[in-house]
Amino acid sequence: MPNVALEYLAQGKQVALATVVSTWGSAPRAVGSQLAISSDGEFEGSVSGGCVEGAVMVEAIDAMSDGQCKLLDYGIADEDAFAVGLACGGDIKILVEPVDVGQGLKSSDLRQMVSSFGQRQTVGYSINLNGFERGALTNKYIRSGIKDDVFSLTYSPSPRMVIVGAVHITKTLSSIAKMAGYDVYIVDPRESFASADRFPDDTFLEGWSDEALKGLGIDANTAVVTLSHDPKIDTPALEVALKSDAFYIGSLGSKKTHGKRIAQLEQLGFSSDEIARIHSPIGLNIGSKTPPEIAISIMAEITQVLQASRARETA
Repeated sequence: MPNVALEYLAQGKQVALATVVSTWGSAPRAVGSQLAISSDGEFEGSVSGGCVEGAVMVEAIDAMSDGQCKLLDYGIADEDAFAVGLACGGDIKILVEPVDVGQGLKSSDLRQMVSSFGQRQTVGYSINLNGFERGALTNKYIRSGIKDDVFSLTYSPSPRMVIVGAVHITKTLSSIAKMAGYDVYIVDPRESFASADRFPDDTFLEGWSDEALKGLGIDANTAVVTLSHDPKIDTPALEVALKSDAFYIGSLGSKKTHGKRIAQLEQLGFSSDEIARIHSPIGLNIGSKTPPEIAISIMAEITQVLQASRARETA
């Protein structure tokens, strides 16, 4: 939402950001969900899926006027809860911050956030919910939420998934990865496989697998999955991935196939510890048989690894 807030400011409008800082029960949106509101009533994003947006917008316009941050609380004990749609039970706390007025956010901080996004860097900020004093922006991943009255929020670049091999599994894996918020790229130098007719809604990277990965740039928010089952295509991609900060590297194949892959990578100079980063056989062992089931198991394992890495970063 920082980019939307900046767009509103560039149009000469006042703006406020509303952020979910805590939830309980049936509150429909997660901590960190945001809504950008302009002074003429435009808005983008969501803090409740529609339940409290109207009430929050009224408070946001007041905040633009008086320059005061607001901590709103809608819960099952409030009469307002029924009026704004939380009658089914739940509690949601929302921080409203005007921009470039009073004690609110500074547009310079928003620009720094957007710049970090453009460079695929994580950026976080914190604010004391008592006096609304702010901490300095940081590029370190911090767990979003409230601790000792301080709310912290981390903006991370969208996770990416590079799938090497435009095979049957790829179709389902690409679809569910997109639903999970990933930017998906497919690599396959074989023209008969890398067909827009077969994958009309996907983005292909041009070139051989290693060239394509180097051109994209593999960072710590990227998962690399090799599915072609052809070592001439998979192994060059793995060479690049193993030298990168990719949070997940997985490769399709049986234990026998992976044994041959290990021998090949060892000949290329990779150590046992480096090769051990590769998840193979790929995916969680859930008894998958069909290509869609295998795709589900791969996505489950990638999710497990990503969440574990984030938990370690905030420990």
